[in-house]
Amino acid sequence: MDQSEQALIERWRTGDAAAFAAIIEGHQRVIFGFLRARLAQVSDAEDMTQEVFLRFHMAQARFDSGSMIRPWLLGIARNLLREHVRSVHRRKEIAWTELCLDLESVLPLDAAGTDEALTHLPHCLDGLGPSARQAVELKYRSDQKLSEIGRHLHRSEGAVKLLVHRARQALRDCLDQKIKAASRI
Repeated sequence: MDQSEQALIERWRTGDAAAFAAIIEGHQRVIFGFLRARLAQVSDAEDMTQEVFLRFHMAQARFDSGSMIRPWLLGIARNLLREHVRSVHRRKEIAWTELCLDLESVLPLDAAGTDEALTHLPHCLDGLGPSARQAVELKYRSDQKLSEIGRHLHRSEGAVKLLVHRARQALRDCLDQKIKAASRI
């Protein structure tokens, strides 16, 4: 962590509102980008970005001033996404958010890298076999239950569960390869 960020943290801890505003300004775009890439509605990403900074401020006593701010904020954002998934499970974009969280293990931490990586997702989806692609589309875009997908694909629910699991693995592998290839350029 650089000296200026450390000084901001110390000023913020003593109640300096301008220091907290500077912290927000320095990290807001990254946090918003992280959330926006994982949510269907811009307004949800905006609201959650504000909530991230509110929770960060409320957890001031638990924040280790020797730690970097951005990973702490991204952790809060991830927790908010998980809460969002649980609280509004019936909304369609939840399935997309769940897929993004599942693929997150290979996505870069910075918003620009994540946005670039997610541009490869349609190509990776196209690389799946027809049944796997259709199962993923039905699960994550149409938010259908595995039993419904099974009826549509003429497969058992267990077979669909395995098909979707393998498709997610293939998507993770494809994104990982695309990210590595892009970093070599």
